[in-house]
Amino acid sequence: MRNILSIFWREYKSYFVSPIAYVVIGVFIFLVANRFVFRFNQFVQDTFMGISQAVQAGDAVPKYSINDSVIRYVFQQIRTVSLFLLPMITMRLLAEERKSGTVELLLTSPLTIVQLVLGKFLAGFGLFITMVVPTVAMHFFLFTYGNPDLGPIITSYAGILLFGAAVISVGLLISSLTENQIIAGALTFGAFLFLWIMGRIGDTTYTVWSKVANYLSITSHYNNFAMGVVDSRDVIFYVSFTFIGLFLTYQSIASLRWR
Repeated sequence: MRNILSIFWREYKSYFVSPIAYVVIGVFIFLVANRFVFRFNQFVQDTFMGISQAVQAGDAVPKYSINDSVIRYVFQQIRTVSLFLLPMITMRLLAEERKSGTVELLLTSPLTIVQLVLGKFLAGFGLFITMVVPTVAMHFFLFTYGNPDLGPIITSYAGILLFGAAVISVGLLISSLTENQIIAGALTFGAFLFLWIMGRIGDTTYTVWSKVANYLSITSHYNNFAMGVVDSRDVIFYVSFTFIGLFLTYQSIASLRWR
């Protein structure tokens, strides 16, 4: 456990030595906050107009859900923005070690491959959590001036963390296959884009293949979390996806010993 934490801490700190962490976190917060402000203003305008029209017509005042209109939308933006920014986090995790030759030193040290993989994974996941934490301030604002339902917010964050773990495991795998960070980043971006497109295909068509694409899509399994529903099938999917990604990364690094 100590070796895992040592790798994690070394790798996590290295993000903040370079501009990577600041750029990724800054862009992430800017994009998500921009979407939050846009959606919140739209919600206020729609609510004001709806109530005004109901009062003028003598009808019952309609009910508006800030969870459905704002919070769910914001979490969907967090998911989508994360999908396209995470390659910048994962591209260097193992590709840099291979390019510098330090991966050979690590493989000949008392450090095990499992410890190396888990330490690298936790470093990327830790930075992802650091990205997501500032978004709590948006919901604090909503609770200060409104009364949203806490349940869907908690499940949405749980889903985001599971989603992020699955995506990072894929990025870590791709980073272990090449010595070039740019190639690792480009391949990871392409893989994430493919996983995102699969979900879009599954949502727009109704064939057998669309059902398969929808089930295999890494984004579609998040939808239940955003609605406040924790389905064991979605949890199992993300946990299994993460495990497979880490297992294949282990095999990729282990194969270096035979080259």
